[in-house]
Amino acid sequence: MGKIKIILAEDHVVVREGFRELIIQEEDMEIVGEVSNGEEAVKMVDDLKPDIVLMDISMPVMNGIEATKKIKDLHPSVQVLILTAYDNEEFIFAIIEAKAAGYLIKNVPGKELLNAIRAVHNGDSFLHPVIAKKILKRIQDGTNTMRPKTGYDLSRRELEVVDLGAQGLSNKEIAQQLSLSNRTIQTHWRNIFVKLGVSSRVEAIMECLKKNIITIHHQGKNRDRYIK
Repeated sequence: MGKIKIILAEDHVVVREGFRELIIQEEDMEIVGEVSNGEEAVKMVDDLKPDIVLMDISMPVMNGIEATKKIKDLHPSVQVLILTAYDNEEFIFAIIEAKAAGYLIKNVPGKELLNAIRAVHNGDSFLHPVIAKKILKRIQDGTNTMRPKTGYDLSRRELEVVDLGAQGLSNKEIAQQLSLSNRTIQTHWRNIFVKLGVSSRVEAIMECLKKNIITIHHQGKNRDRYIK
């Protein structure tokens, strides 16, 4: 397999250099471009067709949220991983609505950033634990007043996959739990996305939680892990 092609969208040069130095040491990754604002990011994605864009939210000309929306509209297969100093709920839900594949705080350890890049490239989603907790709490606070939405027609197995995903299990772990292959789990997720009208695991889990299709009933360490 070829290297994961990455564009860095970050207006602070020192921060961008730090990300670059971390990533270029990895044999399976390469930086194909760097930009300092969202408008440049959209244009560079058009030109270079990367696998992943590491996107800052607060940038001049066009912010990361608007840039993410445009990139996903024009190039749905390009994954956007948000790296920001903000954990404000307003930003969190705006980014998810923009169809970003992940949201990490900039102080995340380098190893976790690299793991997030690989996970997103493999079709998973990644949320920093602080962000995941806020999302789940917001949804949990509202679930009692929401009625289930009909018409999704998720199979029992698909419900199991979403439920385990909401607990924080990766595709590999879900496959082990259900005694299925990783490829089969990926197929289940694709079918789930089509039925729910979403494009990521995070969106699928949020939709099911909001509509009481699944509930947050698991306790323990999985609640504190990344949704991935």
